[in-house]
Amino acid sequence: MDSQSTQTIKLPILQPENGNAPIVTKTVDGKETVIPPTSVEKKAQKRAELKARSTLLMALPNEHQLKFNSYKDAKTLMHTIENRFREVIEQTYERLQKLISQLEMHGEVIPQEDVN
Repeated sequence: MDSQSTQTIKLPILQPENGNAPIVTKTVDGKETVIPPTSVEKKAQKRAELKARSTLLMALPNEHQLKFNSYKDAKTLMHTIENRFREVIEQTYERLQKLISQLEMHGEVIPQEDVN
């Protein structure tokens, strides 16, 4: 038989007074733990970090997503992606530069903002 885990969270209805946040408790399988309050800035920072990480993961081809999913913050994820694909990025950049120079030889002018 499977043992079922129950989880309840008590959220107070009262608004914080004098900068004191209400105490939030979480009960898992009969053990009650206090969850420390988080500020709006910390929540926004965590949300931005999560958004950056998921944006990086969505930019990867499907076959590479499982390899990079274990990195929990955007900074190490970006560093790992750069190291892994550095050679491919450099080759693509060189090909792009050759194409631009060939177009310029044929009289085509490409605005700088399109190159970027």
